[in-house]
Amino acid sequence: MLQHAVHGRRQLAGQRLLKPVWIETFAVARRAGGPEIHYVILNDLPSLIWSANLANLEIHPFLARAPDIERPDFIVFDLDPGEGANILACGDVAFLLKNSLARVGLDSFAKVSGSKGIQVYVPVRTSATYAETRPLARSIAESVEREHPDIVVSKMTKAARPHKVLIDWSQNWDFKTTIAVYSLRAKRDTPYVSMPIDWNELRRAMGKCTPASLYFEPEAALRRLDKTGDLFAPLVRTRQKLPGRTAAGAPRANSQ
Repeated sequence: MLQHAVHGRRQLAGQRLLKPVWIETFAVARRAGGPEIHYVILNDLPSLIWSANLANLEIHPFLARAPDIERPDFIVFDLDPGEGANILACGDVAFLLKNSLARVGLDSFAKVSGSKGIQVYVPVRTSATYAETRPLARSIAESVEREHPDIVVSKMTKAARPHKVLIDWSQNWDFKTTIAVYSLRAKRDTPYVSMPIDWNELRRAMGKCTPASLYFEPEAALRRLDKTGDLFAPLVRTRQKLPGRTAAGAPRANSQ
């Protein structure tokens, strides 16, 4: 899942980052102009080990792959619990999203963020651009909010978020990044891992009311990966067309 992930830093500890000649980079234009940003491409195990050796614990790739950085492979929804809500509340909203996406013919995949919430990924891998995926993500998020205003909010306003879950659809920009699957999170002394989860597994955790089962420390994550395999592997193989739009702009069920 890290293949072709575009990520990097220009500087480390105030100095220009020196890298081996075999590390690939890809130049991305700055939105405000000026010199290009040369992002590191983590395409293989040696590159990943080099990155880890620099204590780059968190890997945040774009949703698109170089060189076609205007065409995302995924739509992502970042579910962030407000004060008084937790990861199980995010699970409730993840299923609402899953059902809403299924109604327009889109399959979705879930992973825990390794922090507070859950992320729902929708593979597209078509010719769609961010200009098409972003409005769709917003429309889906707002429709879930309209149907469930007691537990869902789609706007970033913090005052509206207590006891609710924010569906952050705004990650679907060409300049936004999301924590990579299997990345560590530098949030606490013992880091958690951003791990893919099966929908049935998430349903069981919610039924048993066990939020702790949705947090994975590194050793537990490795044991789990040996047992389950890569639950996100189908994500990179799945191709889905975006649904059409009704006259009012709402997503129309995919005929596919």
